[in-house]
Amino acid sequence: MVLQRVSRASVTVGDASVGSIAGGLVILVGIAPTDTDHEIDRAVDKVSNLRIFADEAGLMNRSIVDIGGSVLLVSQFTLLADVGKGRRPSFANAADPETAEPLIDRFATMLRELGILTETGAFGASMAVDLVNEGPVTIIIDVEDGRVS
Repeated sequence: MVLQRVSRASVTVGDASVGSIAGGLVILVGIAPTDTDHEIDRAVDKVSNLRIFADEAGLMNRSIVDIGGSVLLVSQFTLLADVGKGRRPSFANAADPETAEPLIDRFATMLRELGILTETGAFGASMAVDLVNEGPVTIIIDVEDGRVS
C-alpha cells in the first residue's frame, strides 16, 4: 500500500470523473492472494490513525481523522509486480479480481464508517489519477500476515 498526502486528487476513467477529494490521502492498494479481512482491518486502523498531517507547530502529529480529511482509494494490482526475472513484470503475486474487489470494497466501507469521506477509483478499469502531493509525503505500508510495517 502506498499513501500520498495530497492537497487535491481525482481519478478518471475515459472522460468521466469517478472520484475526487479536496485534501487528505491517496491510497494505492494492491491485494495479494493471501490477504483477508484481517489484513484490511489492520490497514484501516493504521491508515486512519497514522499521524502524517501537520499540527499548529508544523509537526506531523495529526491523523486523517483529526484533520477531517478525505481519502481517494485506488486498487492497483501493479504494486505487487515481480520484476526479478526478465524484462516483463509478473503479476502472479496479485490476487484475482474475485478476491481483491471485495477486500477493496471492505477497505472503503470501513473508512467511511470511521467518518472519513472516501472516494474510489473504478475497480479493474484503466484509470488516470491526478494528484498534488503535499510535502511531498509518500509512505509505503506493508500489510502481511496481519502485521503492519
